[in-house]
Amino acid sequence: MAKKLPMARRSPGSEAIDPALVLNALASAALVVDGDDVIRYVNAAAEQLFSSGAHYLCGQAAGDLLPPDSPILSVMAQARTNSIVVSEYGVSVDTPRTGHRTLTVQAAPVNELPGYVALSLHEHSIALKIGAQLSSRNAARSVTAMAAMLAHEVKNPLSGIRGAAQLLDVGASEDDRVLTRLIVDETDRIVSLVDRMEIFSDERPIARGAVNIHQVLEHVRRIAENGFGKHVRFVEIYDPSLPPVYGNRDQLVQVFLNLVKNAVEAAPAEGGEVTLSTAYQHGVRLAVAGNQARRHLPLVVSIQDNGPGIPDDLRPHLFDAFVTTKPSGTGLGLALVAKTVGDHGGIVEFDSQPRRTVFRVMLPMVQEGDES
Repeated sequence: MAKKLPMARRSPGSEAIDPALVLNALASAALVVDGDDVIRYVNAAAEQLFSSGAHYLCGQAAGDLLPPDSPILSVMAQARTNSIVVSEYGVSVDTPRTGHRTLTVQAAPVNELPGYVALSLHEHSIALKIGAQLSSRNAARSVTAMAAMLAHEVKNPLSGIRGAAQLLDVGASEDDRVLTRLIVDETDRIVSLVDRMEIFSDERPIARGAVNIHQVLEHVRRIAENGFGKHVRFVEIYDPSLPPVYGNRDQLVQVFLNLVKNAVEAAPAEGGEVTLSTAYQHGVRLAVAGNQARRHLPLVVSIQDNGPGIPDDLRPHLFDAFVTTKPSGTGLGLALVAKTVGDHGGIVEFDSQPRRTVFRVMLPMVQEGDES
């Protein structure tokens, strides 16, 4: 039986505050374990973290929910033994109930209850969502400015250079024509690159409506399986109860086609696997592009591969233009993903380690009053 938490101290004449209400309002998971590491209290965030209700969790041994070598158990033991607050950053947890998560763990002894330890688990991905969103959106904005500059300052002079090379070609010797044709070919190549970037300078509002994200992903999977992803096994883990996304179907197809293509190319030639999954989550709200209002982003689409992972030196710049590990790549794919997701008012983030790289796209759902 879980012990009741004491009522919070209060000043004379003020209303008593139930600490359970306060703890349940926190975004961080909070647990209390006794001297035998049996869980005696959990808040709502802990229920969500372990995908279980308080009635199930309370009475369970922490060692039954976590691996025996989990640093969380060690942090709890240190706090209890030394009667001090112990914190550890970057603790990795990977269990069937939690999935893979990176946490900051803080354990503190409960002095009024000998042997008891209060545990706080703060998930990094929640803290870093805003940073990831700003990183990808800032990268998209820099590409937008670059695209506008290229269209005005580079494309027009290139047309003149190409025309001059064609005129020289008429009266040139055969040896000189090799050079004039080289000028024309390279000019055409640069113009083609600028044309591809012009999409970044398009600031018009996108046409949006209700989009079934599973139909989008199914379409992308069929394209991949019949083309660039023939050698890869595709796994689908969908939540069929998800409401429609408020977005543009064609643009979302392009976003997930880019992400799936990257995942396929990262997956090993033998035993390559790409997982497409969808889920509903609470708690993330951001300003919609072009609007001061804040919008909930509950729809999460994840694209996971079992490749070698993203090199550490590329991670801070992954959404920048021209950043790529592919010998023949232009490095515009993820920059375009960042812009399109940002135009939808969403977030794109990633988590990478060997044999498990995940890109997550968080999108708004259709709400009352949205235009179809």
